[in-house]
Amino acid sequence: MLSGPSAALIDALAHVAPGQPLREGLDRILQANMGALVVVGDGPEVLEICSGGFLLDAEFTPQRLSELAKMDGAIILAPDATRIARANVHLLPRSNVPTSETGTRHRTAERVARSIDVPVISVSEDLSVIAVYRHDLKHPLEAIPRLLSRANQALQTLERYKNRLDGVSGSLSALEVEDLVTMRDVVTVLQRAEMVRRIAEEIHGYIVELGTDGRLIMLQLEELMGGVEDDRRLVLKDYFHQESAWHLDQAMGALAGLSTEDLLDLKSVASVLHLPTDELETSLQPRG
Repeated sequence: MLSGPSAALIDALAHVAPGQPLREGLDRILQANMGALVVVGDGPEVLEICSGGFLLDAEFTPQRLSELAKMDGAIILAPDATRIARANVHLLPRSNVPTSETGTRHRTAERVARSIDVPVISVSEDLSVIAVYRHDLKHPLEAIPRLLSRANQALQTLERYKNRLDGVSGSLSALEVEDLVTMRDVVTVLQRAEMVRRIAEEIHGYIVELGTDGRLIMLQLEELMGGVEDDRRLVLKDYFHQESAWHLDQAMGALAGLSTEDLLDLKSVASVLHLPTDELETSLQPRG
């Protein structure tokens, strides 16, 4: 699964997905042709860079957010975005933090996100775009119809790859019965399973960003991915070369960590098993 900055960004996108009160408030700001800078988090590290403004500690509502956006300063929310902590705040991130943005609001948003582990949201008054910053990542929110189109295209791709995975998995099962399994057969299944997992991971990101509009996509994804992760783990468990410092979880992590180029190379996939990679036609015996 996703980890690190990517997982943090996905978590931030969940706050601004359609159906969430924060997204409704941001949409109201756009509709009023206003801009805004919103920090989702009011911990000590956030308060250290806050100057001026006033304390609210009021329950969050979309209407309150859009009214407070009429002022120039930043709006500070609780980590779960259920309360408005402060408003009209001047943020003072370190000036030596690099930023590629040009506008004052967006430069501040990027610097805060790179300095502190909190989601920062900027609403562009001129471009009518909502952008989410987390760590070094920036994600402009796309229109729902465009997101749905991309998610459906990804689902079609996933279905094709899943059919290919089912084919090579069936072949591997038949070869195991006849005791004719080669390294090529095993690494081909693992390669296809990892490709399917990565496509599903991308679709999961679309589902998070779609919020309530992504329910049908989620149902289709769950149906296509039923049993894939278990099968991937079992095949790897059957054939990887276990050592004192090399266990199943490490092998699975190594497979997930392969670059796209290495994943397309069967010998690179074979190296995850800690087996000789010079000859892919070598016979193998499953543990199970």
